[in-house]
Amino acid sequence: MTLLYPLDASLEPEVRLQLLGTKASGLHEMTALGIPVPPGFTLTTEVGAAYRRDDAWPDGLQAAVETAVGALEEQLQRGFGDVDKPLLVSVRSGAPVSMPGMMDTLLNVGLNDRTLEGLAKAHDDERFALDAYRRLLQMYGTVVRGIGADRFQYLLGDLKNDLGQPRMLDSELPVSALQKLVGSYLSVIGEGGNPFPQDAKRQLWDATAAVFESWDNARAVRYRRMQRIDEALGTACTVQAMVFGNTGPRSGSGVAFTRNPSSGDKELYGEFLPNAQGEDVVAGIRTPVALTANASAPGREGDSLERSVPEAFEAISNYCAALEKHFGDMQDIEFTVEDGRPYLLQTRTAKRTARAAVRVAVDMVREGVLSKWDALLRVDARSLEQLLQARLPQSADLSAQGIEPLTVGLPASPGAASGRIVFDADDAVRWVDEGQDVILVRQETSPEDIHGMRVAKGVVTAAGGMTSHAAVVARGLGKCCVVGCGGLHINLRERTVRFDHADATSQPLREGDLLTLDGSTGNVYQGALDVMASATVDELEELMTWADGARRMRVYAEADTPHAARAALSYGAEGVGLCRTEHMFFAQDRLFAMRCALLAVDSEQRARWLTELERAQRDDFVEFFQAMDGRPMTIRLLDRALEEFMPREESAIEALAEELDLEPDEIRKAAVRNGESNPAFGHRGVRSGLTVPGLYDMQLRAMLFAARDCVERGLTVELEVLVPMVAFASEIEAVCQILHGIEKQVFTEPQHLFTCRVGTMIEVPRACLAADEIARSTEVFSFGGNDLTQAALGISREDAGRFLPKYLDELGLLGRDPFTHLDDRVAELIRIALARAKAVRPTLVAGLCGDQGGNPGSIEICEALGLDFVSCPLPQLPGARLAAAQARLRQLDSPIKPLSAC
Repeated sequence: MTLLYPLDASLEPEVRLQLLGTKASGLHEMTALGIPVPPGFTLTTEVGAAYRRDDAWPDGLQAAVETAVGALEEQLQRGFGDVDKPLLVSVRSGAPVSMPGMMDTLLNVGLNDRTLEGLAKAHDDERFALDAYRRLLQMYGTVVRGIGADRFQYLLGDLKNDLGQPRMLDSELPVSALQKLVGSYLSVIGEGGNPFPQDAKRQLWDATAAVFESWDNARAVRYRRMQRIDEALGTACTVQAMVFGNTGPRSGSGVAFTRNPSSGDKELYGEFLPNAQGEDVVAGIRTPVALTANASAPGREGDSLERSVPEAFEAISNYCAALEKHFGDMQDIEFTVEDGRPYLLQTRTAKRTARAAVRVAVDMVREGVLSKWDALLRVDARSLEQLLQARLPQSADLSAQGIEPLTVGLPASPGAASGRIVFDADDAVRWVDEGQDVILVRQETSPEDIHGMRVAKGVVTAAGGMTSHAAVVARGLGKCCVVGCGGLHINLRERTVRFDHADATSQPLREGDLLTLDGSTGNVYQGALDVMASATVDELEELMTWADGARRMRVYAEADTPHAARAALSYGAEGVGLCRTEHMFFAQDRLFAMRCALLAVDSEQRARWLTELERAQRDDFVEFFQAMDGRPMTIRLLDRALEEFMPREESAIEALAEELDLEPDEIRKAAVRNGESNPAFGHRGVRSGLTVPGLYDMQLRAMLFAARDCVERGLTVELEVLVPMVAFASEIEAVCQILHGIEKQVFTEPQHLFTCRVGTMIEVPRACLAADEIARSTEVFSFGGNDLTQAALGISREDAGRFLPKYLDELGLLGRDPFTHLDDRVAELIRIALARAKAVRPTLVAGLCGDQGGNPGSIEICEALGLDFVSCPLPQLPGARLAAAQARLRQLDSPIKPLSAC
C-alpha cells in the first residue's frame, strides 16, 4: 500500500476521500485550484488502521516520512529541527466523514528550547516565538501525555492574577510572563520523569501516534455512535508546514462560510480572531470579530477583517466564491492570515440549519449552480423537522409586556428553548433521565460536552463566537444556542450564574432555576416563557413541489383528531394513513361509557353503552371525513389491550359499581381478570374486537353511518378500515363478515356507494408468513413498524430504554435504534410478506406506518421494497416527503423526467 501522499498528488476523488479523509481531500482540491495552502503530506487511513491494529508503524513508513519532510525542507528552505531556520509543522486528523472537533490536532511541532531562538530571530519577535512554544507545550501535554487541559488553564489564569489583570487577553501577555509560563508548562509535562522531548523527530512521531489514537478517544467514539458513523473508517493524519496567525495585528485566524449557515443568505459569513492561531476560533477561547463591516457591532466596523486587513479579506472572498462554485455547495473554510497574506487550512461542506439548507438549495437552482434533483439530494431530510421548532414572540412585544433579557449573546442556532440551568454535561444527562428539561450553561463548550448538548433543550455559553464548537455542534443537532454572552458569569463553586444586564439588586440564578433562550436573537430570559409556532420558510414550498414531483411513494400522516388531520394536510400529507380510534375513548365521559360497555354483566346494559359510544364515534368520523374532503382516511379499529381501560382509582370503581348495579369488589375482580402479563401480545387488537360482543360492530357502524351522512351532504369519502394485530386469515375473514353485514344495513340505495377498503395491520411475524392467506380477504397491508419490530426482535418498546441506549451508545452492539430505523431482518419479513401477498393479489397496496415511516433511512428501505406509501407523525411529514423523493432518485440511474419538465 502507498503510505503517504503529498498535498499536490493526483488521486481520484472517491479514492482520495477514503484514503486521506475529508480534511486532506479538501486540501488537495484547493492545491489543484491554485489556492494558497501550506505544503505538506498525508499519512493514509490504512496507515492509521495498521498502527491501531498492530501498535507499531508499518514497514517503510519511517523512510517515507523522512523523504516527505525532506521535500518540505527543500521547498521552504527551512530545516526540521534546524536551530537557525526551523521548519515547524502542524499534525491534524481527518476522517472520511467530517467529525468536527472530535479528534486531535497539534501545532508548532518542531519547537524546542533551541529552535525557539531561531524562530524568534527569523520573525524578529521573541514574544511570538514564546507564544507558539507555550501552545505546543499545552497541546503536547493534553493530547500526547493525557494531562488534563485544566492544569494548563489554571497556570495561565494564576499568571494573569499575579499580574493583577485576570481578564487580560492571551495575546497581551508580556515576554516575561510567557517565559514563566513556558517553564511552568515544561515542569508539568516532566512531572512523571518523562520530560518534553527536545528532538523534533520524536515530537513528530509522538504527535502522529496521538492523532491516530484519537480515533478511539471517548468523545470521538461517542460522536460516531450518535451520528451512526462506521467505526471501521479510521482517520488519516496530515502534516503541514506551519503558517502563523499570531505574529501581530495584521495576522490572525478565522472561519468563513460562503453563505450564512443560519439563514442561508448569500453573504460571506464568519469571524476572525486577530493575532491568534488556528484552533483558537473554534475552541471559543476568545470572542472574535466579524469578517465583514456590515456584520460588526456598531462602532466596531474597523475591527473587522474587511477593514483591518482589506487585501486579505478580498482574497478570501474570491477563494470562497471559487470553492463554492467548484464544489457546488456551501463551504465552511478555515484560514490563517500571516502578516497580511491568507492561507486556507480547510474547506468542507458547511453544516447549516434546516432553514438555511432549504434556502441554499433553492437559491442554487435559481442561480444555475444545481439541478432540481441535485438540490433535493443536498438537503438533509431529517433536518426539516427543525423547521417546526418553536420560537419566541418579537423582542419588542416581550418588552411591551415588561419582559427584558437578562443578557444578550450571539444567536448561534435558531429556535426557542426553556429548561432548568445545569452547568456540566453529565448533570444534563442525569437531569434529563429524571424527566427535567435543561439548559446547558457553560463558559464555553468542548467536544467532551457533546453528550450533554445532545439531551439539553438549549445551550448558552459565556465565550465563543458564531463558529465556535458550541455554535457548530448545536446547529448540527438542531439545538437552540446562544454564545458569546459577555455579561454571563458562572461560579462553579457556588453553582450560580450572574448576569450583567440584570437588575443590580437581583440575585444570581442557581442550578435548577429556569431560563429561556432565543437562538434567533441571542436573548436570554429568566423563567419559562411561552413559545410560538415556527415561522414559515418561503423556499420550502418550492422544494417540496420538486420533491413531490420526484417521489413515487405516497406520504400519509398519523392523526388521531380532526384538528391534527387538518394540520397534516397543511404540511402536505396526501391523506391520513393511521387514525388510532382508542385515543377517542380516553376523554372522561367516553372512558366511563367504555368501561361500562366492557364490564356490563348483561347484553342489554352493554348494548346501551355501545350505542352511546357509537353516537360519539359517529360524530368524530363525520368531522374527520369533512376535514379530509375526499382524501384517503384510514381508521384503525380498537387496538389497545383491554386492561388499559380498566379503573384503578377508588372513585371510578365506585361510580361504575353504582351505574352497573354491582359491588365495588366485583369491579375490582373484573379489572384484575382483564389484566395482562404482557399487554403487547395479549388481549388486544382484533382479539378483543372479536371476543367482546358488539365492540367492532359498534365502531364499524359508526364509520359507515358517518360516511353515509357525509355522502348524502355531497362530500366524497375514501375510507379504509384497518384491522390490527391480525395473525390468522380467519380473523380478517371474521371482521369482513361483520363489515359486509353492516354495509347491507346502512347502504340501501345505490347513491350511497363510496370507496371503502379493508386493510390489515401486519405486525406479527406469522402474519408475514401467512400473507398469501390474509391477502385473499384484504386489499391493503399496513406494516406496523413498531409492533413488528417488537415481535421480531423480542424487545418490548416500553422496556427497551433500560438497555437499548447502552447497546447503541456505550457498547456499540447496534448501529441504529430499530424502533426508528427499520431493522434489516424486519425488512426481510416485509419482503417475504409482499412477495407472498402479491402472488395472490397483484393489486395489493402496501405501506409502512409508525415512527419508522418518517425516518429517511427506513423510507429508503421502503422504496427498495416497492412499498406504495409511508405514514408518519406530523412533525416528520416534510422530511418524509423529501426522503421519499431522495430514495426514488437514488434508486434510479437517471432522473424520473427531464429537468425542464419539473
